[in-house]
Amino acid sequence: MRGILEKTVKEVISENYGCIFSAEKKVADFILKNPEKVVNMNVSELAKSSGVSDATVVRMCHHIGYKGYYQFRIMLARDMGRKQKNSVQLPEETDDVVGVFKNYADTIMAIGHNINQEDILSCVDLIKKCKQVHIIAAGNTSPLAQYMGFRLGRLGVKCTYNIAPEYFMNHVNLADKGDIIIALSQSGTSKSVVQGMELAVEKGLKIIAITGYSQSPVADKADYTLISNGKEEIFNCYKNYAHLNETAVIDALLELVTNQETIAKKHADKPEIILSETKY
Repeated sequence: MRGILEKTVKEVISENYGCIFSAEKKVADFILKNPEKVVNMNVSELAKSSGVSDATVVRMCHHIGYKGYYQFRIMLARDMGRKQKNSVQLPEETDDVVGVFKNYADTIMAIGHNINQEDILSCVDLIKKCKQVHIIAAGNTSPLAQYMGFRLGRLGVKCTYNIAPEYFMNHVNLADKGDIIIALSQSGTSKSVVQGMELAVEKGLKIIAITGYSQSPVADKADYTLISNGKEEIFNCYKNYAHLNETAVIDALLELVTNQETIAKKHADKPEIILSETKY
């Protein structure tokens, strides 16, 4: 007998259709009619298109046997014949290499066109005036929290950051009035990040979100959202490990937080001077 991961999504839905609730059937019907669209949607986008809540989408995935929406989405992509891991081929000509970088450049330019100038300048103002920044991120986005935290420190901005949800939740819980939150989540659906934001909302803290999806729980809970998607791309779980887009948004934001006076006042460049002895 074949397990659920050996069956197509269509087979799994068909076998379990009679056992799911009416609201969940709306989701199942939409998936069966629009598999090409659904594979590129996050939970919130599918929920909106199906006329149900995010929770209903997740429940449907559980009820038909998947661990969650992400696992369902990977299986759907597999069924549609999309390769989840690109076969890497060494470029034979210089132009091929240039093409790779041109694609990166085009994507970053598209992100710049999509970001609202007023929003990013408001984020800059928040960072400059806050008492402390608390950066929260989970999963393979966590290294970006460390990168951004280090950069903010060099700009003279006090901040907390940690790759463990238990740690960043403590920081948010102990945050003072005048502190702000920066939430990083490519998918916009990281549960621990959303929980950290919910705690921040309870405490009345302002929140900046950097995410790839405008329709997502992370975007919904933020005061300002900087979208790190420039153009629509086919879903590929392996490509989602790359965070060039989010890094570009972070760097653009920090480029605008010049803070030269604060750097001088707090001697924020002193660690760099000390550590200069470790370099030739």
